[in-house]
Amino acid sequence: MKQVPIGVSARHIHLSKEHIALLFGAGYELKEMKPLSQPGQYAAEETVAVVGPKGRFDKVRILGPARSKSQLEVSRTDAFALGVNPPVRESGHTEGTPGIKVIGPAGEVELVEGVIVAARHIHFHTDDAVKWGIADKQELTVRFEGERGVTFEHVIARVSDQFALDMHIDTDEANAAGIKTGDIGVILI
Repeated sequence: MKQVPIGVSARHIHLSKEHIALLFGAGYELKEMKPLSQPGQYAAEETVAVVGPKGRFDKVRILGPARSKSQLEVSRTDAFALGVNPPVRESGHTEGTPGIKVIGPAGEVELVEGVIVAARHIHFHTDDAVKWGIADKQELTVRFEGERGVTFEHVIARVSDQFALDMHIDTDEANAAGIKTGDIGVILI
């Protein structure tokens, strides 16, 4: 049986070095609050506000380290509250997505694009992928057997020797199925 731990991903933002400087001040470095499931990734102590046409969220957690371009990941429910209509996309694929205003303690940034609903995915270390015969970008089906059991389709495999085995879903998906971080899914295909 191919079991995978599930991580529930709440709304968060990834920022470029340029945007960190504009929002927090020149030369500012994010401070690690706690490590995440993926090696080298962390939740930063810092938060920002994001403002859309209909609403805003304060205290949106920044995930570090800095990325090459900024990206806000929200659930569909969050998107409705903000008044934006982002597509479901893999992380980093922000072309043609809505923008958003980001407010930090030292300034503001208007992202022209970068708001997505993250596609559900599984991070595989290369060794796990080889052992289970899974290829990078392969679409998988994963079953969760809890009280509100559900089968997730179109789960994208992301394979790298920099990853640790972990499936990521957003809060809407988790709430609908009664899933919490650390629960286990079974890869069917």
